[in-house]
Amino acid sequence: MSSTERRRQEPVCPICKGVGYVTLDVPVDHPDFGKLIPCQCKRKELEEKRRAELRRMSNLGELERMTFDTFLPEGLGLTEEKRRNLRAAYEAAREFARSPQGWLILMGGYGCGKTHLAAAIANEVIARGEPALFVIVPDLLDHLRATFAPNSPVTFDERFELVRSAPLLILDDLGTQASTPWAQEKLFQILNYRYNHRLPTVITSNCQLEDLEPRIRSRMTDADFARIVPILAGDFRQSGQTLSEALHTNLNSLVQVAEMTFESFSTRDHELTREERENLINALALARSYAEQPDGWLVFFGDHGTGKTHLAAAIANEQVRRGRPAVFVTVPDLLDYLRAAFGPSSQVSFDKRFEEVRRAPFLVLDDLGLESATPWAREKLYQLINYRFNMRLPTVFTMAQRLDDLDPRLRARMLVQTRCTVFALLVPMYTGGGTVHRARRPRATSSR
Repeated sequence: MSSTERRRQEPVCPICKGVGYVTLDVPVDHPDFGKLIPCQCKRKELEEKRRAELRRMSNLGELERMTFDTFLPEGLGLTEEKRRNLRAAYEAAREFARSPQGWLILMGGYGCGKTHLAAAIANEVIARGEPALFVIVPDLLDHLRATFAPNSPVTFDERFELVRSAPLLILDDLGTQASTPWAQEKLFQILNYRYNHRLPTVITSNCQLEDLEPRIRSRMTDADFARIVPILAGDFRQSGQTLSEALHTNLNSLVQVAEMTFESFSTRDHELTREERENLINALALARSYAEQPDGWLVFFGDHGTGKTHLAAAIANEQVRRGRPAVFVTVPDLLDYLRAAFGPSSQVSFDKRFEEVRRAPFLVLDDLGLESATPWAREKLYQLINYRFNMRLPTVFTMAQRLDDLDPRLRARMLVQTRCTVFALLVPMYTGGGTVHRARRPRATSSR
């Protein structure tokens, strides 16, 4: 290889001095003659700028919680066939994330988990330090249209090239965009380019294949390059398991806190004092230990935003992961659920609803003490909790108030140290950054 060829492959700039570009020493008739070529330092700068733009467009900040660890590969309340199907989709997404090649197409109805899996792929790839662009298709088209504004910092060609040549592109909700000729043409140009250049791509859609634009559909159905994974699970946010389908649909909030796991719990190392951090680490250890083999009651109390709900949800999610039924509900929602049984349109009796809850094999009652303090509410809660106490059913409580402020009958049962462990979270409110609000320290009443 000649010195000229080496310089062409790896331009050097020994005296760049911030200019950032060099010209190649090539013959006059060479196509690169006279062209400015980025030097090594400039290429690094341009690559970082490109990655920053990918991160900005991806807007993954809101989706960082959607990882493989927070996904429920067994689903909630699924038949055996649907459970196997969801597990297969989960494994396919993990395999793709490890080595992105070809196209992975996740298809299914609203809320089946396809966006979670797609975001999990993006988060895992980015965590490895590799670039990935995650974008919802309607948002992508808005990003492209925005370049026509007079004050746009980038041109249409720059942004279009950024998208179509992204090392990994994840297009969420294909088919939900406005079907204008312009939109269809731009999407086809992006996908056709990626198809011809064999660039790894993830697509999610709730449409039927036959409803997609024919040219796009033909590339998605290339079995040698694209893999279509249908997801049969229903809406995670509306259907699931536990004691009965009705109970889950109307009451159990576990799917809404599916991302609250032990793995996603933060001990906030850089914002707490040593004493506060030790308190939070002890709370996490206690929750993990209880989740291994739930026995008796566990009570977390402390100010709002200290992590008690996350720990309670993590315990419940661990039960589901181990194949055990679990119910997670806030106390005000529970009382509303019970009151609704008296409505003229209710198809379930109060007694049936009450029994479903109080007999749940594992129950989390979140925000005890925030309920409406009517005599009826106090009595129903006491009956439910007293039953679980007498039957020794594992139960987790969270509350912001002190034990002293509880109904005396409930407090008396929580103070039985052979049946109940009470842990006070002595940490300030978590705000996700910014000002740390130091809360008043709750008084620890009991600990086993």
